[in-house]
Amino acid sequence: MRRGELLGLTWRDIDLQRRTAYLPTTKNGEARTIPLSSRAVAILEAVPKDGPRVFPVSADAVKKAFTRACERAGLEGVVFHTLRHEATSRLSEKLPNVVELAAVTVMCPQ
Repeated sequence: MRRGELLGLTWRDIDLQRRTAYLPTTKNGEARTIPLSSRAVAILEAVPKDGPRVFPVSADAVKKAFTRACERAGLEGVVFHTLRHEATSRLSEKLPNVVELAAVTVMCPQ
């Protein structure tokens, strides 16, 4: 997911039983439902449900925290969006066909 999609998630968009997240607002303007991994479900189950947003932080806070983490790890040239590309590459190894991969990721040209 893109940073904006993650930060825009509300608890009503999450269905832990079906293991899905509904994204009503996406970069390309088309809503989509994405599957959640077992690990994602476990993490979401542990997140406090104190308000409507799943991750009640700003995009700027995420950017700054990610930049600091990369600096501490000695990573250069890595931005948050790099995670999306890495996830897509790893997911492509698990999904049986490119049509299914495209449905989940809806990659956009850079």
